[in-house]
Amino acid sequence: MLKFFKLIAILEGISYLVLFANMLLIKPNYPDLYKTLLYPIGMAHGVLFIGYVVLAILLKYEQNWDWGKLGVILVASLLPFATFWVEKKYL
Repeated sequence: MLKFFKLIAILEGISYLVLFANMLLIKPNYPDLYKTLLYPIGMAHGVLFIGYVVLAILLKYEQNWDWGKLGVILVASLLPFATFWVEKKYL
């Protein structure tokens, strides 16, 4: 399950960055394209985010992580590029 969590962590980080790119780069220049891309990108990111959190909680018990490590991993899901850092440092 740890390998699957690593994959989800990377994909969640990528989807977060793609969501920001859609908001910051595409929205000002191509408003119609922004609206078209927002739903599929947002849905993918939402599903990956929920999967990341659920898998982190399951792995906390499977890997006997302390609450501090779980807290760092969960907070990392809220910051851009932090899931990549967690994947390298903690996993």
